[in-house]
Amino acid sequence: MPHDDTGTPALDAAARDFELYLTRERNRSVHTVRAYRTDLELFFAHAAQSGVSALGQLELRHFRAWLGALDAAGLSRSTIARRAASVRAFMDWAVREELVPTNPALRLRSPKRARSLPAVLSRPQAGALFEDLEDRSPGGDPSDLLRRALLEVLYGTGVRVGELVGLDIDDVDTERRTLLVLGKGSKERTVPYGVPAAHALDDWLRRGRPHWVTDRSGPALFLGRRGGRIDQRAVRTQVKDALDALGDTAARGPHALRHTAATHLLDGGADLRAVQELLGHSSLATTQLYTHVSVDRLRRSYEQAHPRA
Repeated sequence: MPHDDTGTPALDAAARDFELYLTRERNRSVHTVRAYRTDLELFFAHAAQSGVSALGQLELRHFRAWLGALDAAGLSRSTIARRAASVRAFMDWAVREELVPTNPALRLRSPKRARSLPAVLSRPQAGALFEDLEDRSPGGDPSDLLRRALLEVLYGTGVRVGELVGLDIDDVDTERRTLLVLGKGSKERTVPYGVPAAHALDDWLRRGRPHWVTDRSGPALFLGRRGGRIDQRAVRTQVKDALDALGDTAARGPHALRHTAATHLLDGGADLRAVQELLGHSSLATTQLYTHVSVDRLRRSYEQAHPRA
């Protein structure tokens, strides 16, 4: 693939060799290789302006100055972090190839990626969502019963969409109102669900699922129209359509219901460790993100309502 020269032959030659390494030895995709090469060309062009014409002349200050210039140009944290990772990977390779004795970019600290707060439904929005689903389901149409059951389980348990579609009928304990969920890393966990989800599941199993069952259904709890186990894409479509009908909300897709479930649990006083176990998070730090969501919502409410906010 053609590339623009940086004006420094030694650096260009090293970049081309690194590109071959990524392609032939690491078997990286064309897109990935192009991204690495573009990042390197931008860095080398910036370093050349400071008089750098060979790898051995590169110092930590050159890398820091480049990241500073990217920040001043208004690039996002994630873009700057990715470009920093590219030059660090290149310099690691250069050390292994003995093109330079040490890697000056090892001490380069790129900005942490900003963790965006997940979009969640407010309690009134969640109430409106499920009120609408209940209004649609009394007729017994399998599609309406399925949609209601999917959304009640997603919101009522906080399970991931991949976990949802993997559920079998035997994973439902109607007596205890729990689901046996197979999560990431093939770890099983037991997740409780509430009365509304119990009613929705019962309606689906009695009045919806039997209409779509075929020889290929097997033990799958949730089915598609053709009788096979429902796939994630179909669930996403069902959830998106229901959330779109709400109108004024940034929440979209099954993960929004997972975020909403966690946020509402914490808003209601649930223990952080209990929520971690419910969601199947391996790290408490992941669950703590939802405490930030709750605090952020509290701050907005305070600023809107308090006369001296």
